[in-house]
Amino acid sequence: MISIKNVTKKFPSVTALNDVSLEIKDKEFFGLLGPNGAGKSTLMNLMIGYIGADAGDIYIDEEKISQHNLAVRKQIGFVPQSIALYDDATAFENLEIFGSLFGIRKNLLRAVIAENLNRVQLYERRKDKVKNFSGGMKRRLNIAASLLHNPKVLLCDEPTVGVDPQSRNAIFDYLVKLNEEGKTIIYTTHYMEEAERLCSRIAIIDSGKIISSGTLDELLQLLPYEQTILINKNKTTESKLELFKSFGKLLNEQEKYELKPFDHLKLSDFFKAMEEHGIDYNSIDLHKPTLEALFLHLTGRRLRD
Repeated sequence: MISIKNVTKKFPSVTALNDVSLEIKDKEFFGLLGPNGAGKSTLMNLMIGYIGADAGDIYIDEEKISQHNLAVRKQIGFVPQSIALYDDATAFENLEIFGSLFGIRKNLLRAVIAENLNRVQLYERRKDKVKNFSGGMKRRLNIAASLLHNPKVLLCDEPTVGVDPQSRNAIFDYLVKLNEEGKTIIYTTHYMEEAERLCSRIAIIDSGKIISSGTLDELLQLLPYEQTILINKNKTTESKLELFKSFGKLLNEQEKYELKPFDHLKLSDFFKAMEEHGIDYNSIDLHKPTLEALFLHLTGRRLRD
């Protein structure tokens, strides 16, 4: 559905995007994961036609996106990283302003606004001024504004910045529902937990380049994975060090013991021995590969460095 072909964008002091190519499928929840300054927001601004590329093209259903092609731009809804609302206007008044910009007929606009306020659970606050809203409420209202014209594609540029966990989960649930209803969503984040939870496919971007892309499982297969068992330190485990050593190399880390199992170890044998020696399963954790570890492996630095 969306084709990004060899896109480059330069600014006076930096190359924000360097020969970026991606294919995003219809009705997909696609994640763009990378640290601040990686080029995520620049790519979003190119996709909505706010700025133009120095090289390369972006298409929706084979129609080129440009600053002058308003027809294709109307297929896109955009949730910016910064709150884009009028603080001294009510929630309803804000959506009236955005609805008029989208060219929605007045006889339909009130119903469309009411529907979208209900969906983001803000209808009861429709007459309240936005300046009295929490950060999470403002974020949800921003999402409602981006959906008034019922776009095929929703671009979300780090839409949970500065919100509390409860509001973040409400935003996640709503976006997942939109995607299940058939909306194509492209979501930028520097939080691996968000990408892992929401996205069916993920592209990792750093310093303006796409490093790798695929499903979560496909990406994690790129990581050289050495199985590790983490063991909590307590009176019981501290008395069983020789038992642990019989299963592999035991490292005494600051907060936990780290067991690197022998190659031939069967986990079923390990857990059977733990049960026989009275070691609670809650004291043991199998270390799993993460996108954070993959990013460190691919770039030599952490996502939030």
